[in-house]
Amino acid sequence: MKRLQLLPIGPVDALLLEWLGQSLYDKFRMQAEILSPALDPSFALHAERQQYHSSEILVSMQRYISGDTWRLLGITQLDLYIPILTFVFGEAQLGGTSAVVSYHRLQQEFYGLPQDKDLLANRLLIESVHELGHTLRLTHCHDFQCAMAPSHAVEWIDIKDSGFCEDCLARALEAV
Repeated sequence: MKRLQLLPIGPVDALLLEWLGQSLYDKFRMQAEILSPALDPSFALHAERQQYHSSEILVSMQRYISGDTWRLLGITQLDLYIPILTFVFGEAQLGGTSAVVSYHRLQQEFYGLPQDKDLLANRLLIESVHELGHTLRLTHCHDFQCAMAPSHAVEWIDIKDSGFCEDCLARALEAV
């Protein structure tokens, strides 16, 4: 039986990870499995930026793919980037099996605001659905409420829904 596998990358909040697994099951109807041990991301740290290169992490995640893998989603609290951008909330293999999401910049504390665990969880779910959508060959959507709408700032995430619009849902179902 294929599973959505969640891979902690570095230290990750266990309760948040469990909640995410259940929430993603509700969205995709795919059993979630939390893999152990966590992936050590130290190889992807770029000291000059004090950030972790998400593409390097995606490459390293491939060794966790098995016959049971439907999709592999890496979850981290580390700050991610790709060379052409200041930061990314996540990255995925378009039409592939793997994606990674960071909740570093999804936390209110990053912006000097009081902690809000519910808001963090909702943002993480939206971004996880977004990156998993890319693995289903979905590209960015023009519907600003669709989970597949681009997110260049955390405020854009807050206006999105955690599901796909009708058009993206139809295309996702074709890819499955």
